[in-house]
Amino acid sequence: MGYIGRDELLNELNALLEAERAGAKVALASSLISAPPAYTELMLVVRDDEARWCAMLAEQIRKLEATPSRRTGAFREKALAVSEPYDRLALLNRGQAWVIRKLEKLLPRVRDEHLHRALKEMLESHQDNVRKAAGLLDPEHPGH
Repeated sequence: MGYIGRDELLNELNALLEAERAGAKVALASSLISAPPAYTELMLVVRDDEARWCAMLAEQIRKLEATPSRRTGAFREKALAVSEPYDRLALLNRGQAWVIRKLEKLLPRVRDEHLHRALKEMLESHQDNVRKAAGLLDPEHPGH
């Protein structure tokens, strides 16, 4: 696969930024609902990660001399409409898995070493959060 062009890269980075912004807002709102402490702790970790990736993506977009999108992905409304904490977590985990798939397709096409390293770190962080959430969603987990 060839390297990605600037315009396509900007589209991909902005799509990821909008998704991360939605994820951060969902995780923040989810951290405020009545749920077991492990759930709340995970939501705070996810919120912090999503905010960190929003900042990184916006910085990378600016380095490409473009303006970062200010939009929030539609995922936010869909996830916040789910009131049961573990159902929302399952949906959030599917959103995280979407980001993982997007990054796995994008990484082999990114030539810039700094951006590649940052996106790889973002991928690994999302994989870690998916594993943590899957542990909470396990039917054997107490409190679920």
